[in-house]
Amino acid sequence: MPKLSAGVLLYRIRDGVVEALLAHPGGPFWAGKDDGAWSIPKGEYTDGEDPWAVAQREFSEELGLPVPDGPRVELGALKQPSGKVVTAFAVRGDLDVTDPCSNTFELEWPKGSGTVREFPEVDRVGWFPVAQARAKLLKGQRRYLDLLMAHPELAGLTEGS
Repeated sequence: MPKLSAGVLLYRIRDGVVEALLAHPGGPFWAGKDDGAWSIPKGEYTDGEDPWAVAQREFSEELGLPVPDGPRVELGALKQPSGKVVTAFAVRGDLDVTDPCSNTFELEWPKGSGTVREFPEVDRVGWFPVAQARAKLLKGQRRYLDLLMAHPELAGLTEGS
């Protein structure tokens, strides 16, 4: 049974350009990575849990803010290169993310040192035009941008540059 994860792809429209909200994972492994490292805010769940409820919970845990009220679009489930299956929901809304407050995790760092340190799950978040988000997002999640842009509400809008 693959691991399951659910998340929210928050989007907004600015001057005819669709922008997506992405989160950069915290911790030492991701510290020096940028392009191809960002993700939609998401988290794991067990079979039988409601993916939408999990997506909302994980969004709040990773950003310290609730999912804005807005129309929800189910983007479906995609198998990631790791084998994990991610179910995503797009929500149109705007959010000030200048001061996100993520939950944390503990990790022995440096590895083998015996020192356990605390790191934020997400160390930064940002709004990106969809064209730029394609480069930032993890490879396995890029298809969600295609599914978002195919939504009838976004017909005639651009991905930016």
